[in-house]
Amino acid sequence: MNAPENLLNDLPAFDNSFAALPEAFYTRLAPQPLPDPYLVGYSPEVAALLGLPADWPNSPQFAEIFAGNQLLPGSAPLAAVYSGHQFGVWAGQLGDGRAHLLGGLRNDSGHWEIQLKGAGRTPYSRGADGRAVLRSSIREFLCSEAMAALGVPTTRALCVVGADLPVRRESIETAAVVTRVAPGFVRFGSFEHWASRDKHDEVRQLADYVIDTFRPQCRTAAHPYDALLRDVAARTGEMVAHWMAVGFMHGVMNTDNMSILGLTLDYGPFGFMEAFDAGHICNHSDTYGRYTYRNQPHVAQWNLYCLADAFLPLLKRPEISRAAIDETYGEAFETHFERLLRGKLGLRTALPDDEAFIGETFGFLQQHRPDFTLFFRTLSCLPAAVDRENRAKTDAPLRDLFVDRAACDGWLDNWRARLAQTPWPDAERQTAMLAANPKYVLRNWLAEQAIRQAQAGDFSEVERLRRCLSQPYAEQPEFAAYAALPPDWARGLEVSCSS
Repeated sequence: MNAPENLLNDLPAFDNSFAALPEAFYTRLAPQPLPDPYLVGYSPEVAALLGLPADWPNSPQFAEIFAGNQLLPGSAPLAAVYSGHQFGVWAGQLGDGRAHLLGGLRNDSGHWEIQLKGAGRTPYSRGADGRAVLRSSIREFLCSEAMAALGVPTTRALCVVGADLPVRRESIETAAVVTRVAPGFVRFGSFEHWASRDKHDEVRQLADYVIDTFRPQCRTAAHPYDALLRDVAARTGEMVAHWMAVGFMHGVMNTDNMSILGLTLDYGPFGFMEAFDAGHICNHSDTYGRYTYRNQPHVAQWNLYCLADAFLPLLKRPEISRAAIDETYGEAFETHFERLLRGKLGLRTALPDDEAFIGETFGFLQQHRPDFTLFFRTLSCLPAAVDRENRAKTDAPLRDLFVDRAACDGWLDNWRARLAQTPWPDAERQTAMLAANPKYVLRNWLAEQAIRQAQAGDFSEVERLRRCLSQPYAEQPEFAAYAALPPDWARGLEVSCSS
């Protein structure tokens, strides 16, 4: 193993692009030290993205750096200011209340900003302690990496570092820091902040920063700011389509939690659909059900309208900014969602009636409530044709997910009739469906199991679960238990904004 002092020398130089903005956009401050930190979980895939030395996590220095105790050379830690709408209500100034942006690395894989979440108070903490707890940090670490493996646009997570420092939430817990990685962390609320204060120059500076750093193709458009807004709307539509296709529920789709780059951002009270219910509320704090599964596409559009209003200083007329959303978001979402669902259902080519069939399928799921992930994964293995004598045995794995087996048989008749319209050899179709329908998602009971062991000082389940979720479409028979329905003890699990 390299000597610790040489490990830092192996890193590329920091590229602090956000720090080049005027200081009104952030406050420079160092993370608060975390006493006696230890490594809880680590993603080799993200380390490779950053070009980190493969043996670095074996060094005690690794935990010190990603606890915020030791700064990487060239980093310029800061906390960014932003505002936003929370649960549909204007919340005013917010900001990185417990996050410190260290800076960015630029390498052959792209531009990657590194942010510590839970590294102490900032001027935007609003009286809070600026810390994250082990429970929420493990959830964000695992879900960031699970979503990336599912193919969903997302921020990533390099590691979780813990400490025995007590932190008060509903009860006394211990502190942790999760290291988040993304091309950038600019939010819808970053623009809302300046627009709400009539700071038009700052809105323009921020838009120019996003274009020049992340979307240079917009600069050559006839109207660059309109092109940027349309890009955000399209990417947001594709992201939410991915959420819906894998049964993911964000839980707190506030405008300050929406990425200008179309990435899933801020994993708090998230959930993956189990027994299907389009009205499921995964966030116990969401009293009125604003962020149910079925509402996510509509809420994303509402959030985009808020962003469009913030772009008014740049686009001048509300009908122009609203048109940027209306002409891009819906089409991007619907086109992407239908493509993903055709893949999940094994439909080889598109037909005009597919939208109706997909809608009928979701109505069927809503009525009978099978497990979402198991339904599509099990369907992937069924043949396109079956003789009547052997049907019950052939279709048994899917029929067993239903109380009303006759209803399942009826839907399967319709599915097979649709498959017959665009024939596809079973072996090829089943392979394609297995690549579109994950066997493993981060069910709440799996996360809770890893958290409970970690709270007892055993981090092996965090790593075991991370390895499983890094290949969600593979069979992985050694992890078969992770694809099971929730055990009885997990039925009462709830997550809230403190999660």
